[in-house]
Amino acid sequence: MDERTKEEFILQGIGASPGIAHGRAFVVAASELEVPVYQIDESQIEGEIERFEQALVATRKQIQAVQAEIEKNLGEDEARIFDAHLLVLEDQALIGETIRELNTTRRNIEVCFRDVANRYIAAFGQIDDEYLRERAADIRDVVERVLHNLTGRAIAKLSEVARDRILFTHNLSTSDSAGLDQSGILGLVTDTGGRTSHAVIMARSMKIPAVVGVENATSRVQHGDWVIVDGYDGLVIVNPSEKTLFRYGKLQLHRKSIEKKILAAAHEPAVTLDGQRVSLVANIENILELESAASSGAEGVGLFRTENLFMQTEVFPSEDMQCEVYRKAAEFFGDRPVIIRTMDIGGDKPVKWASFRSTPEANPFLGFRGIRFCLENAVLFKDQLRAILRASAHGNIKVMFPMISGTDELDRAVAMLEEAKEELRRKGIPFNQKIEVGSMIEIPGAALTCDLLAGSCDFFSIGTNDLIQYMLAVDRVNPRTAHLYQPAHPAVLRMLRIIFDSARKTKTPVSVCGEMAGDPLMAPILLGLGADQLSVAPSSLPTVKYLVQHMKLADARKLARDVLRVDDPRKTIELSRAFFTRHLGAFASELI
Repeated sequence: MDERTKEEFILQGIGASPGIAHGRAFVVAASELEVPVYQIDESQIEGEIERFEQALVATRKQIQAVQAEIEKNLGEDEARIFDAHLLVLEDQALIGETIRELNTTRRNIEVCFRDVANRYIAAFGQIDDEYLRERAADIRDVVERVLHNLTGRAIAKLSEVARDRILFTHNLSTSDSAGLDQSGILGLVTDTGGRTSHAVIMARSMKIPAVVGVENATSRVQHGDWVIVDGYDGLVIVNPSEKTLFRYGKLQLHRKSIEKKILAAAHEPAVTLDGQRVSLVANIENILELESAASSGAEGVGLFRTENLFMQTEVFPSEDMQCEVYRKAAEFFGDRPVIIRTMDIGGDKPVKWASFRSTPEANPFLGFRGIRFCLENAVLFKDQLRAILRASAHGNIKVMFPMISGTDELDRAVAMLEEAKEELRRKGIPFNQKIEVGSMIEIPGAALTCDLLAGSCDFFSIGTNDLIQYMLAVDRVNPRTAHLYQPAHPAVLRMLRIIFDSARKTKTPVSVCGEMAGDPLMAPILLGLGADQLSVAPSSLPTVKYLVQHMKLADARKLARDVLRVDDPRKTIELSRAFFTRHLGAFASELI
């Protein structure tokens, strides 16, 4: 069919990352590698064995190349992890049984190898010994590589295969999103997910327009279809008509004029109309975002999510490698603060270290993640703490612990920080002896015991993404419950008031670093409740700063009092919209 005759249709989702993208679709099916199954005759057996041997050789070369790169960048010890993968390729039992399967069943070598390998994986997975169970993971990794070589399917990164396309995928893992290249992918659409998933947060920080929770998008859109992604209104327009293209062309020009006006004020101080200075800092995923943060008008980094460092590699990054990253961030901002959060892996942020295999959990967001993982993996945790301390000699670095639920966890984390300090003192390595320590407030248990936590830390940072999730019992990345994730819910606002009141009594500074801080409708409420600082994505920071410059803090405090009296989130949103209309007139509708 001629593309110009295809009928336009619109898919509705959740606007997760603002912006408009227009281009061809690249659709990634939500399925594993398809292994062809067919019968062969006796004359083809020798050829199948030869294909198998060639695939094993090719896989060996690939693993050795990865191993050499790891040894070059991280060291010999880390590279040895891949020795286990190479041993799988030399396992004569696995190879021999595959060939026997070939001779017995007369099926193609791919399916024979897959079936035999799966039996091995299942057997190892049932063994009580942890070391032997890990061998199942080694086999699984190698099997995937061998099957890709047998089928001629390269293992490619999404950012490479979808270059200059709009990526459609069932869901985007955090590991995949960590490799997204802003210059490569035009836009992102997923079947599932919510606007506060870690993967979406990363897309937003890279200014990639994204719409999530578009039911069955990957089955309704075809490879190569022309689409428009409207990250503002959560629309995906497939086969857009000339009329639609014209309308979105005008809309894009209009949006750019608004952005130009907002950016002009980005480097002016964030001072309200009644003369109150507001601290606005940036959330970043990696040091590549430092320039973006600065150009957006950030006065420092309020949240450096370090887990991105750990999710992109197959080995745990060394202390030296981490220190180099943190040092660059510190030097970039000089005397301005850079708050480094220790690794918050788990939940929607898994790692793929060859030496570490996580156990599947029924409720990963409530499970072994954040500070819980760190305290149980003291060697890895201390590596990171020493790296942060060493970097603190080069700038105004602060350290912050995630997923704190009470004083016991915070005290143990602080004790390990003190141990790391003592280790550096013994070696004569300089660091900031008075480095400030912060606690994330993202679990209701921590929110209700802020007065107790204040005795063990210097500042709080409210992580609204998880706090709302736990307060309302809503899985924030589940499309069936995403509509229940409501920052304006009365319970959330009341809990925030408790945190701010408690912090005020203990004279503990409070920052808000969750996505709620970057929401124009919620930012004035947070400031009115008592937030000392807002930490937002670089892409959202100019808008928030512009709004701050055009409001009075006294009015924001009155707004906060008003919303605490209402019983419906929709009424809170109405009050906030009316607040900005009073301050910005008709221009308010362009920003919120």
